[in-house]
Amino acid sequence: MVVPTPIAVAVLVREGLVLLAHRHPLRQWYPDCWDLVGGHVESGELPVQAVVRECLEELGVLVHDPQPFTMPFNDPTLDMHAFLITTWDGEPANLAPEEHDDLRWFRPSELEGLDLADPVALPSILSAIAATTPQ
Repeated sequence: MVVPTPIAVAVLVREGLVLLAHRHPLRQWYPDCWDLVGGHVESGELPVQAVVRECLEELGVLVHDPQPFTMPFNDPTLDMHAFLITTWDGEPANLAPEEHDDLRWFRPSELEGLDLADPVALPSILSAIAATTPQ
């Protein structure tokens, strides 16, 4: 039996927008699509620690108070841990150009037509944005 690889991803939300990274077309897994920033949980690391580390490594931001939330993902080889993040220090920048060739803020209405790593995650991403947007 294959043990799923633990992955931690960040849903960074600011002013009703969500930050997505475009995975480089030469990536082995999920190439040429939009995805949340994140990566593998390293041995001895908790998912929340991994998401903080990944945001620092890939975006150059120090995130505060990552909130876990449920986000389905269709790949049974991955054990997905998603975190909603609304506060951080620094301005996100693409510090991992070998992994991502673009980084962009999206309005909820722009997400529907995107080629996402796993479209089943879209409703969760939309609900995360809605949860942070004042009514």
